[in-house]
Amino acid sequence: MVEHLPPDGAAARAANGHAWQQSDYTATDSRDLLALLLTAFLNANRDPDKQPAMPWPEPGWRPGDPLPEDAEAQAEQDRAQARTAFDHITAQVLPSKG
Repeated sequence: MVEHLPPDGAAARAANGHAWQQSDYTATDSRDLLALLLTAFLNANRDPDKQPAMPWPEPGWRPGDPLPEDAEAQAEQDRAQARTAFDHITAQVLPSKG
């Protein structure tokens, strides 16, 4: 009964958790490769005395990766947790700071 449902229909999206098809993955891989090639070309043809090397580009987002907002919120939470741990250790080692 479900054999003839479309691959981009609601049932497939619910099973996969996203609506990406193979062509979407291929397009994203091509964009990432083009960005890498452009960066390599620009770094190879720059004047080392006048220009710093460009950083390598980040790969594009794909299903299963955290959303940029989620990643930034998680990073902020990690920084707050690290700061709390640092303050706790500092208070134990240096009683005058506590």
